[in-house]
Formats: sequence, structure tokens, C-alpha cells
Amino acid sequence: MTVLRYWAAAKEAAGTATDEVTAGTLAEALSVARERHEERFTTVLERCAFVVDGDPVGLRDHAAVPVRPDSQVDVLPPFAGG
Repeated sequence: MTVLRYWAAAKEAAGTATDEVTAGTLAEALSVARERHEERFTTVLERCAFVVDGDPVGLRDHAAVPVRPDSQVDVLPPFAGG
């Protein structure tokens, strides 16, 4: 399963440090995660950056970013001070 690792505000909003999801794209993985958590989590995700298997997603369309069953996705909200 793809592992989503939450940091800082994303971790707080999710109430957990990780989720395991079944998905083929980053968009699908995030959709599954949104369904599991409250609205506050969705709000935090809107401000996050994502790194899939060490590769920053940047401005790429999340529906075009593939994830594999062994992928690791870091969910990074903006950090204060840098």
C-alpha cells in the first residue's frame, strides 16, 4: 500500500502520522485520505507540498503523478521560518 506521511499541521489535522492507501495516482491517494479525515484536514491539504518517493511534485497535476503500492508520499504543510 502507498504510505502517506504527514508532517506538522497535516499530522495534527489527520490525528495520525501516516495513512496507508490503495491508489494509482497522487490525486487518488489524497482523495482516499480526505474521506478518512475531517474537513480541517482537507483545508490543510490545500496548502501542502507533496514529495513522492523523494521527488517533489511541484505544480504537476496530481492526477498525472503515479504512485505505486510501495510508494511513500510526504505531505508537507508550509513551515514557519523557512
